[in-house]
Amino acid sequence: MVFVPVPRGSVSDHVFGQLRDAVVSGAYRPGDTLPGERELAAAFAVNRHAVREALRRLQQLGLVRVSQGGATLVLDWRVHAGLDLALSLIRSGDVLPVDTLVRDMLEMRACIGVDAARLCAERADAATRETVTRAAQEYAGLAPDLPRMAEANITLWRHVVRGSGNTAYLLSFNSLVAGALAVGEVPPERHAAELLDVAGHHRLAEAVAAGRGDAAAEQARALLTAALATPPGRECRA
Repeated sequence: MVFVPVPRGSVSDHVFGQLRDAVVSGAYRPGDTLPGERELAAAFAVNRHAVREALRRLQQLGLVRVSQGGATLVLDWRVHAGLDLALSLIRSGDVLPVDTLVRDMLEMRACIGVDAARLCAERADAATRETVTRAAQEYAGLAPDLPRMAEANITLWRHVVRGSGNTAYLLSFNSLVAGALAVGEVPPERHAAELLDVAGHHRLAEAVAAGRGDAAAEQARALLTAALATPPGRECRA
């Protein structure tokens, strides 16, 4: 693997980015050993501290394991990495090498949202129910301004997920909405159907306010799976 010497502005970031992409792309495969710190420092024309910091960040993402002896073993990101890897990539303008990543993230979003809506309807206190209702009303008032509706939609769902009382769902939600679903921009035509369903958002809020868990889950499913209705052969790439 040939590495490119990096500018001095953010040396560790550049080393990290190139090594991360080399691992994710398969240039280094699971079970391989990365070159040693001294060799990497020479290849990147940086000091060993920058290399050491980059390797630490790779280990935090679950891409490598640094042993006490100094060897750096490449791990299988499909086994060891989490959503932080997707976030790291999207911030650098890159994505995971998975053709169906947009679809996969939307499916995860739907699964979390459906159950969060049910739990919110069953668990939320009166103040949260009122907040969800008010957020839905504010959302409706923004139609048909899709960019503003998209922002308001995230706000509404944040109230729903927080109202579910499930911390794991809340953390996953934060990861999904960071960096546009953590995979890049979802094509507008896939999101418009959901956003423009103002009546559906009202029904979701009404079900939450009434404490009807099954109805809230059903309406959440209708909203969150609209973006998954892609014609055959037109799966969008991240």
